[in-house]
Amino acid sequence: MILVRHGQSHFNVHFAKTRVDPGIVDPGLTEEGERQAREAGGSLADCGIRRIIASPYWRTLHTAEIIAEALGLPPEQTVEIEPLVRERYSYACDIGSHRSDLTQRWPHFSFGELPERWWPEEEESEDSLAARCRSFRESHVSAGNWDNLLVVSHWGFIRGLTGEAVGNGVALRFDPVAGAAVPAY
Repeated sequence: MILVRHGQSHFNVHFAKTRVDPGIVDPGLTEEGERQAREAGGSLADCGIRRIIASPYWRTLHTAEIIAEALGLPPEQTVEIEPLVRERYSYACDIGSHRSDLTQRWPHFSFGELPERWWPEEEESEDSLAARCRSFRESHVSAGNWDNLLVVSHWGFIRGLTGEAVGNGVALRFDPVAGAAVPAY
């Protein structure tokens, strides 16, 4: 499986400069974030990706859409929304958009059983994040369905799953059986 962090968001720009939460709820991608997503898609062209799982945040859905397009994959057949790969709920940017708003913007994505309000009520602990990462990893190990899979996620989730802190638009190849991650390209 390949993990990619979403492209740069408006929250990332402000937080990187000030280290203060700017209060941006479910931010979208910047132009740089869109460029990073296109670049990631181009770099992943030879990886055999046929399926994409994305976190339900606006920034990851937009990144998944751009990557699917770059790979020539029909999003209605390849992009599945999975709240297990969401960001660790800690800042304003981790307040999501309601399912109805997301499905209106991305009607061709598979939202499955995603509830109308799917993000946590309170800050998520590191222990809770670790348990969520274990659950995701174990489900893919037992199902054996990680080949040809791209997961579009976040800094916190990728760090919790692999131990690696990655920048926006960066991809890692991850073996859920071994728990090992290496650069994807």
